Amino acid sequence: MAREVSVIAIDGPVAAGKTAVGRELARTLGFSYLDTGIMYRAITWLALKNGVPVEDETSLGELARTNPLGLVGDDGDQVLAAGHTLGPELRDPSVDRNVSMVSKAPPVRRELVAQQRQIAVRGKIVMIGRDIGTVVLPDADLKVYLTASAENRAQRRWQEMRERGQAVELMTVLSETLARDRTDSSREDSPLRPAQDAWELNTDGLDIEQVVQKIIDQVSSL
Repeated sequence: MAREVSVIAIDGPVAAGKTAVGRELARTLGFSYLDTGIMYRAITWLALKNGVPVEDETSLGELARTNPLGLVGDDGDQVLAAGHTLGPELRDPSVDRNVSMVSKAPPVRRELVAQQRQIAVRGKIVMIGRDIGTVVLPDADLKVYLTASAENRAQRRWQEMRERGQAVELMTVLSETLARDRTDSSREDSPLRPAQDAWELNTDGLDIEQVVQKIIDQVSSL
C-alpha cells in the first residue's frame, strides 16, 4: 500500500524549472505551494530599499528577524514584507544581481528556514528552493532534485526576462547563471546539492506537464 505523501521538497539550480513545476504540481495535488526563493528576494529588496549593504551579514539577519514575511494568495508569487505587498518588484534586475549574496548570509538563512519550517508544519505542501531537502525539510515525504544543462537553464531565464520586457543578451544570462551556480554550490551555509535520498530528474527536453507527471508517478510509487 502506497504511503501518504504530504510534504514534497523540490530543489535544484537556478532556472531548472522548479517554480513552474512546483506550482503546477501543487495545483494538481491540491497542495499549498511555497517558493522559498521569493522570501530571499524579499529580504534583498528590503535591504536595497533601506540601504543595507548586501555584504553586511549581521544587518541582513537583523532585517530578516525584524520583518517576518507573510505570503499573499495561493500562487506563491507575492509576499508581504514590512507593509509592502511585493510581486513584480522581486524580479527587478537589481534584486537579481544581489539575491545570491543575501541568500548565502547565515543569519538570513537561519531566520527564513525557521519561518519555512513553520509553514510546512501544516502539511500538504510543495516547497521549492535550493536547500529544502537537505536543510529545511530533511524529513520530507518526497525529495526531488530538478536539474538541466546550464545552456537550457540560461535559455529559459533569458526567455522569461524578455517576456518581462528586460533587454539582455543570452550570453550575459548564461554567464550570470554559471556565476549563480558557483555561489550557490560553494557557500558554507546550506550549499546547493541533492539530498542523499533525493530523486534526481533532468528536465532537458521535457515540458512542464511532462515533468509534473513524472513526479506524480514517483509519488504513486512510494
